[in-house]
Amino acid sequence: MSPVPLAFDVSDVTGLVRLRRNLHRAPEISGEEKQTAALIARHVAALKPDRLVTGLGGHGVAAVFDSGHPGPALLFRCELDGLPIREIAIREWRSQVDGKGHLCGHDGHMAIMAGLAGALARRRPARGRVIVLFQPAEETGAGAAAVIADPAFEAIRPDFAFALHNLPGMPLGVAGIRSGAFNFASEGLRIRLEGKTAHAAQPEAGLSPAAALCELVTGLPLLPSRLELESGSALVTLVHARLGEAAFGIAPGAAEIWATVRSIDDDLQSRLMLAAREMAAGCARQHGLAMTLDTEDRFAACHNDAEATAHVMQAFASEGARVETLDRPFRWSEDFGLFGSVAKSALFVLGSGVDHPRLHNPDYDFPDDLIPLGVRLFERLARDICG
Repeated sequence: MSPVPLAFDVSDVTGLVRLRRNLHRAPEISGEEKQTAALIARHVAALKPDRLVTGLGGHGVAAVFDSGHPGPALLFRCELDGLPIREIAIREWRSQVDGKGHLCGHDGHMAIMAGLAGALARRRPARGRVIVLFQPAEETGAGAAAVIADPAFEAIRPDFAFALHNLPGMPLGVAGIRSGAFNFASEGLRIRLEGKTAHAAQPEAGLSPAAALCELVTGLPLLPSRLELESGSALVTLVHARLGEAAFGIAPGAAEIWATVRSIDDDLQSRLMLAAREMAAGCARQHGLAMTLDTEDRFAACHNDAEATAHVMQAFASEGARVETLDRPFRWSEDFGLFGSVAKSALFVLGSGVDHPRLHNPDYDFPDDLIPLGVRLFERLARDICG
């Protein structure tokens, strides 16, 4: 990563675009955002917030702008981390870190949040306080949980929490929100089956997990229908499978299968995960295999509070934003959902363009035109609630 530069001027869009592109050049993945956090902390410190918290939940940075008068506490959150994906686009600000890239738009989200911090520094809220949070490790689902569990979080615990995410496939600058279910819960499930290897000429002398693997490959994706869950409310996606070793002389003795389990709410997610575990255990028993199972990348479902959503809709109207009604939740996950356990929360999306490269594509880049709109919407929310 290049040395941390001086803080960027956020008094105009040019400075925010420069910040965004500098962040894009030097991405850090989940849990490794040390230099990104240092850059952000240095920038925000120059704005002289009433309190600056660093090292929150790992590398998180939070700036507090306090009116000094009673009132609600608002939290606006963005993400620090990039992805372990090699960027292929040829741009002057392309990633300088091989195999890593800001290919989800978190660099743009940080620039928007920096713009909000600049606006709050120029004019404090009239009542209550506003917290601007740069959160680590969103991509793994670990960041929000670590921030909330950090003892330092209690002093900045909000009444409301807001966030946005850019969304390719939606017209540029069009906003989208819905009350209630907004993003699916998800969790990664890794199943390892252990039998016994044998010579490929005598497979009967071993214990192959091949049949069990085939049953799970077929059965896991069918779990939502077998449980008679409402159509579109859950899915199980196979993402990886491996059987034995790449050797013609060995009958396999081990197999591994990975699946991502997704559901519309946390209760349904718990039920589906339990069913997946039971299927794996039953299959292993039936074939006389040992089994180990572990999980990672756990994301809570994101549920938009009705009152918080109404505030966002009012901000859209006040700023003249174009709005697209969302009739169903997104199946992708966002760990912002966990903030709903500590505050009235709402997440919304801003369109990145109908034909824009999709999130996590190797040629994705955040559209700079969204930066001033995101700042305006967040500032309007802050002013509407805190004056």
